[in-house]
Amino acid sequence: MLRRLYDWTMGLAGHPHALWVLAAISFVESSVFPIPPDILIIPMVLAAPKRAWLIATVCTVSSVLGGLLGYAIGALLFDVIGQPILDFYGYAEKFAAFQGRYDEWGAWIVAGAGFTPFPYKVITIASGALDLNLWVFIVASVLSRGARFFLLAFLLWKFGAPIKGFIERYLPWLATLFFILLFGGFLAIRWLA
Repeated sequence: MLRRLYDWTMGLAGHPHALWVLAAISFVESSVFPIPPDILIIPMVLAAPKRAWLIATVCTVSSVLGGLLGYAIGALLFDVIGQPILDFYGYAEKFAAFQGRYDEWGAWIVAGAGFTPFPYKVITIASGALDLNLWVFIVASVLSRGARFFLLAFLLWKFGAPIKGFIERYLPWLATLFFILLFGGFLAIRWLA
């Protein structure tokens, strides 16, 4: 099933209204859809490098708006919609583990999920269910999702087709490494200050 969804999404990249499709995919991926928008960004930027920044902007804005839908699901409909989504993806136990850490680390948790391969939808729903400050959620989402999509667009714009295989193979690990280094830097600053 996942392979069919992936193939379907890849086919959408060549559509004349691909930017609208990207916006829709980015929106629903942030709350319920399993395929990340990165797989549309890659062929779209490779096909039209001059539109790389527009593509990254549309993806970021749509993703954050979709994240707000996930937040609303968590805040208003957790028992009816949020819990079944978490159960479907097998993250109900991970959600329970996050509850204790959200007050202190909520912004970092959102930023980590927004930038790394961890399913952002789980965090959007958890943020609403655990009543994370909405502005903290929005700022962390904009910064992390923007960093992820603009980094991807920049690499594709700068290096073109040769980078495609590298990105598809290693971006999840590179994004995780970057976040660990960034988080470690902030912890060091906090500890030293």
